[in-house]
Amino acid sequence: MNIAITTPKRLYQEIGMSLQQRIRSGEFHVGDRLPPERDIAEAMEVSRSVVREAIIMLELQGMVEVRKGSGVYVTALPENIQEGVLPHSRIGSDIGPFELLQARQVVESQIAGFAAEHVTKNDISKLRDALNTERQQLETGHGDYDGDEMFHLTIAEASQNSVLSDIVKDLWLRRDDSPMWRQLHTRITNVTYRTAWLEDHEKILHALQRRAPEAARNAMWQHLENVKQTLFELSDVDDPQFDGFLFR
Repeated sequence: MNIAITTPKRLYQEIGMSLQQRIRSGEFHVGDRLPPERDIAEAMEVSRSVVREAIIMLELQGMVEVRKGSGVYVTALPENIQEGVLPHSRIGSDIGPFELLQARQVVESQIAGFAAEHVTKNDISKLRDALNTERQQLETGHGDYDGDEMFHLTIAEASQNSVLSDIVKDLWLRRDDSPMWRQLHTRITNVTYRTAWLEDHEKILHALQRRAPEAARNAMWQHLENVKQTLFELSDVDDPQFDGFLFR
């Protein structure tokens, strides 16, 4: 007997499908502007980050258009769009970018603290190389994030634990393979924030050099908090005066 196994929908997918249903029912028509993210979040009792991810899902499906500084507008009806499906990805497999960043924050901060107890001189040398790569990419305006990724993966390797290293590699692979992550970045044209991230990395490296687990853990946590807040603020389309509190 074949047993059908259904994959639970992610929260952003549930919110996105709810918005689809409101469009389908005629509450919103093609050309209409959707309510501001903050209003949707309050009405559905979820964070704005989840609503942002739901809008990105609808954007990828071609149902809405995001207009910077103006809002989100309905561009197509959902009749011919299969619910829960993202283009160019496995059904239901994509992770929302802010959910992914939150997972990385929890995991990588703990790994950084653990790595501080096991880091070697060779690891420190590799981390310096990664920062140099990152610095050169910034100076030349290079669009890749090779140095950034190299830095985080090297910290995981410095834990001397292959399971932890594999976990971080998987998180980065999910990011690199995520249509939603790429779509989020289409809204962001100002990349000066990368300089601040390099400074964050230098603080993490300093804590690792001192073999200070708590300092390394806190520095990584704050770094990924800065990443979340910055990307959320820069990708906002509803309110140019966004207050900056991601989970308010």
